[in-house]
Amino acid sequence: QAQLVESGGGLVQAGDSLRLSCAASGRTVSRHTMGWFRQAPGKEREFVASISWSGSSISYSDSVKGRFAISRNNAENTVYLQMNSLKPEDTAVYYCTTTPRVTLTSRPYDYDYWGQGTQVTVSS
Repeated sequence: QAQLVESGGGLVQAGDSLRLSCAASGRTVSRHTMGWFRQAPGKEREFVASISWSGSSISYSDSVKGRFAISRNNAENTVYLQMNSLKPEDTAVYYCTTTPRVTLTSRPYDYDYWGQGTQVTVSS
């Protein structure tokens, strides 16, 4: 099993930055692909970014590419999502997740453990 706890969300203005953190425990997540998804009210859960266990492979959704950066610190079992140039459409609950898959994936059903989420609200 794995336990994932997100933090770092909040209310910011358009153009601001936030850094989300995900503290992982339980499963040896340092050996697993990690991902971030988000879900806005009335919308389906949406892929944001994923990172391989070594950090050598990274994938982003087109909507955040160039603005967000995913990283990880395996020694501390922590994954980060640096979000820059935030837009009102980035408003959502952001979830950290892990998958036993070795390859990167953007499909939510490939991920088996999820955090409870952290709210990010971007005002215009």
